[in-house]
Amino acid sequence: MQISISGQHVDITDAMRTHVNDRMEKIARHFDHVTNTHVVLQVEKNRHKAEANISARGIQIHAAAESDNMYSSIDSMTEKLDRQVIKHKEKQTNHHTQPIEPEVD
Repeated sequence: MQISISGQHVDITDAMRTHVNDRMEKIARHFDHVTNTHVVLQVEKNRHKAEANISARGIQIHAAAESDNMYSSIDSMTEKLDRQVIKHKEKQTNHHTQPIEPEVD
């Protein structure tokens, strides 16, 4: 999984980069078909915003979160992404493991 991190009005520190990478590993454990991830971190006055776009096989997933702290924004954004990835994976799973047999009278 490729992760690109960019910042608007903020310098991306090594601590922020490792925090994002650690959180994205959790998503990669749940869904291994993720090919590309783009994360944008923004700061506007006291508002810290984190956005991410995930590209996987045939699907694009987007999540954004805002808070007063950049690290809590990253955590909230990755939780949203994780829920969306799990929901998509659940939709792809075949729940009909055994064929239904007609009742014989």
